[in-house]
Amino acid sequence: MEPNEREFAEIVRQHKSSIYTVCYMFSKDEDEVADLFQEILINLWNGLGKFRGDCSMNSWLYKVALNTCLSAERKKKKLGKKVELSMDINLYEDNDADTKQIRQLYNRINRLGVVDRAIVLLWLDNMSYDEIGEIVGISTKNVSVKLVRIREQLKAMK
Repeated sequence: MEPNEREFAEIVRQHKSSIYTVCYMFSKDEDEVADLFQEILINLWNGLGKFRGDCSMNSWLYKVALNTCLSAERKKKKLGKKVELSMDINLYEDNDADTKQIRQLYNRINRLGVVDRAIVLLWLDNMSYDEIGEIVGISTKNVSVKLVRIREQLKAMK
């Protein structure tokens, strides 16, 4: 099956928010998120012709997105830490209680390991334990155990 532009555009349109969600789990920097998104699209385009339908399109898409982000994470570690310049103020920051709580949760999630972050991301996206296991490459039972441990880890974080 050769990918065509119309089919690819429809897949991207349907799954755009899922792809961005994966990107935002691996970076908060807008430029880096855009780079990750673009890299995922390139990998999806290159792999679409090889998609055999052994799993759902959604599962395959998550596999490609997560693998792309994990590869980028490994490359970042090899290159070393970069120095960020910031203004220490966000004029558009929302300070209500719900936003603070959500921000705190995401800060804690970002402190998890990359595989644990991926599992939480998929769980938050309402994927079944079977789908999560298929995407991450672990058993359904292992997904259940990992989620219990991750929850405990998140509760223990300060």
